[in-house]
Amino acid sequence: MSQNILDINTVELDEANNCVIIIDQTRLPSKTELINLKTAEEIWEAIYLLKVRGAPAIGVAAALGLYVRAGEIYKELTAEKSKQCNKLQDNDNVAVYQSFFDRVIKEKEYLNSSRPTAVNLSWALNRMEKVLKEWYEESRPVVNFENEKDIIEKCISKLNAEAKAIQKEDIDTCRKLGEYGLTLLKKGDGILTHCNAGQLATSKYGTATAPIYLGHEKGYDFKVFCDETRPLLQGARLTAYELQSAGVDVTLICDNMSAMVMRNGWVNAVFVGCDRVAANGDVANKIGTSVVATVAKRFNVPFYVCAPTSTIDLNTPTGNDIKIEERPQSEVTDMWYKERMAPENVKVFNPAFDVTDNEYVTAIITEYGIARAPYTDSLKEILDRKHSCQM
Repeated sequence: MSQNILDINTVELDEANNCVIIIDQTRLPSKTELINLKTAEEIWEAIYLLKVRGAPAIGVAAALGLYVRAGEIYKELTAEKSKQCNKLQDNDNVAVYQSFFDRVIKEKEYLNSSRPTAVNLSWALNRMEKVLKEWYEESRPVVNFENEKDIIEKCISKLNAEAKAIQKEDIDTCRKLGEYGLTLLKKGDGILTHCNAGQLATSKYGTATAPIYLGHEKGYDFKVFCDETRPLLQGARLTAYELQSAGVDVTLICDNMSAMVMRNGWVNAVFVGCDRVAANGDVANKIGTSVVATVAKRFNVPFYVCAPTSTIDLNTPTGNDIKIEERPQSEVTDMWYKERMAPENVKVFNPAFDVTDNEYVTAIITEYGIARAPYTDSLKEILDRKHSCQM
């Protein structure tokens, strides 16, 4: 392709056609394909099948998707109402108004079921729901035959603004993560990363890759080692691809080679993203992350987790309370192979994530500062700082 992958938005709203446009990441790196999402089923499937992936990007796609669905639901209800216009009484308009809110809430819950581990999905959708419910409570006492259209359109406009705010915050957050992360590095450092917490997992910069990109802009000359990340190979297909596209010095390694490169002294820091942070600092991230953390501790390599505050879940006490998504067996036995590579009917365990205990985490980097142990205190301080800044 002639266009650099980093010049294409991972997730984008097409307002003219009322749809969400994403890069289909299941086709990378061999093919860059943009797909349009409009129906609830298309949005749900894109998230579940990892066509859009990475906790921040999932949240942005879901928020934009719910806005799109609100517009489509209104069109559908308007069409139904038009067909029945001769039968409607004035007070029937309240039922149409009620149907709009009920259906948007129902589709919010449906989208939220697509992936259970990444907290950004529910966080973004809950923000959209809050806007919806607040407008519903404000408008319900005054809705009537004459103003119903204006009230619903105003609601859709509010959802549009909230979804765009979520995406802008994602970009700003990743930039700040990069700035804080860069303070922990020096020129010429070797960095190891796992899975894809890059631009393809966010709206821009990435989380774990943000310090790499900002350092690259400043001439830090990092040497990056990229775990391939079995079984879906996000490190090989996505991280290695985007870092190479950006001109970063990147070397791809198999997951079981991390100890070798650390033992050789080639890695000065590990940077990973994360899908959920428990209140005690345990973190859930792509399967294999806990192995990297364990190896890093053995070789005294600092292990940093880049976590937007939207991934911090103080309602989840420890990593044991995080629900871990299990994926289809075929991802292990068939995907990426011309022929099945495992015996028929063999049992397969395929968790999408694992939990890294807080004792292996050197620091958690957020857009409001860097948290260190004890995390029960520092994470709460980070969220308090965020709250005070937003007041």
